[in-house]
Amino acid sequence: MQIPPFALERWFEEVEYDADIMLAESGIRPLDASRFDTDPGRLGYVVPTAGAPEFRAAIGDHHGRSAEETLFTCGTQEANLLAFLAVVENHTVVVTPTYGSLTSLPASLGATVTEVPVEEDGWTLDADAVTEALRPDTDCVVINNPNNPTGRYHDEATIRAIYEACADNGTYLLCDEVYRLLADEPIPPVASFGRYGVSTAGVSKSFGLEGLRFGWLCAAPEVVAAATNWKDYTTIAPPVFGQHVAEQAFERREELLEENRDLAADHRALVAEFLDERGLAWSDPDCGVNAFVEVPEGFAGGESFCRGLVEEESVVLAPGEAFGYPDRFRIGYGLPTAELEEGLGRVAAFLDRHR
Repeated sequence: MQIPPFALERWFEEVEYDADIMLAESGIRPLDASRFDTDPGRLGYVVPTAGAPEFRAAIGDHHGRSAEETLFTCGTQEANLLAFLAVVENHTVVVTPTYGSLTSLPASLGATVTEVPVEEDGWTLDADAVTEALRPDTDCVVINNPNNPTGRYHDEATIRAIYEACADNGTYLLCDEVYRLLADEPIPPVASFGRYGVSTAGVSKSFGLEGLRFGWLCAAPEVVAAATNWKDYTTIAPPVFGQHVAEQAFERREELLEENRDLAADHRALVAEFLDERGLAWSDPDCGVNAFVEVPEGFAGGESFCRGLVEEESVVLAPGEAFGYPDRFRIGYGLPTAELEEGLGRVAAFLDRHR
């Protein structure tokens, strides 16, 4: 098994630590630990290692699944890895642009990967394009919805059409739904669609609790059984702190998510105004806290622009090259308001000097 360096994470490793402002953060601003009971008691393994049965039942029910069809993981990243290990063998279709691991992981497992790009005019997804990419040996179709990096939320009709095509072909539809609960009206989880629906998510992006490293996978029994078998060789059990606080957050989700959605909406408006004033086109996100923005004229590409910005203004953006789009960069606007305003001010100063 060989896997290429994760371009986005290597970029962050290079520039984030010494920078003043992280304007490429992909989640909502972190919640303070003081808002939760942080004493889980004994610091042993979570037992059973799949996760607490009652909490798994609650998460499973939210996804149209049972506790036995729900597996707790160390973040959504592990949930995706385990899902791929469980179902990928021959051929995978991935809708792009997307989070880098969703293409690299199936390829590293030896599968042929076919990328289906969204239509850049509106960043919309054509269900027929995905269906046409299916082969008799296609194990899995992968969608990140709402999408990272564009912030676009593909509608229920489109996702259901893709699911039906997958089900007819005996193909699993894996949907990374880590941003789903930031939507004002979330569509049903893919896991609730039927046997071939696989949902992965967690508390990092929508809840602002990335430090918990807590996620889940919801799917048919055969997928969860295979994923559980692999988990015995990865992290064995979810983190006890993560499960303890995540359960509280899920119980209080209406309160916390309303707060986070309001912040995301306010910040989206700030970024929209900023970009409009400078004539920069963007992906017009309708969910989450990410947007894909065109690189201003005068720069060789996304990395050139982002490197100049971090060197001159100590502000981090994510170059589009990490997503296969060198004419774009990703901005994240989920950080605290004062930091967002300061970051945008520094970007403005940088642009003024280079125009």
